[in-house]
Amino acid sequence: MSMKKFALKLTVAAVALIGLQTASYAVDSVSVEAGAGSKVQMLRLGAQWDWKNTAWWQSNGTHIGGYWDLTVAEWHQKRYNNTDSSKNFTDIGFTPVFRFQRDDKKGFYGEAGIGVHLFSSLYNNDTKKLSTAFQFGDHLGTGYVFANGLDIGLKLQHFSNGGIKQPNGGVNFAVLKAAYRF
Repeated sequence: MSMKKFALKLTVAAVALIGLQTASYAVDSVSVEAGAGSKVQMLRLGAQWDWKNTAWWQSNGTHIGGYWDLTVAEWHQKRYNNTDSSKNFTDIGFTPVFRFQRDDKKGFYGEAGIGVHLFSSLYNNDTKKLSTAFQFGDHLGTGYVFANGLDIGLKLQHFSNGGIKQPNGGVNFAVLKAAYRF
């Protein structure tokens, strides 16, 4: 896929996410993420909706809350079919994320989530194969939300089909996230 087509896909996804800004379903934040794994890269756009009025284990100005994360990503496999050729594909994901944070949702946080993803084609890269387009994606992350709403985070993410079908080599990423909270 050319960079022009990739940019067009990301632009369409961004416009669609902005279009979700209706009164009752207003997006609480938007994000862009870049990830890298073994001979694979990912660029992802997302929209997040906070779990309103949810604060578990509230103590000393902190609590566990969370958000829904809807994402669209483009993956670039650098060793497609274990050769020197490359291939891109699209990933759409939906993840509930639990976050340990301050009550004002600023400052340092830790988070964990597990969600579902649908790939536009099967992953087959550098001896790792995922035999289904349906995948689970789980992550552990940490970050910091500044007073102006800028959220910078780092997470480790793993994708696999949970043993639904073999082969199921799994794919791991280190992901850098930048988000803006409205």
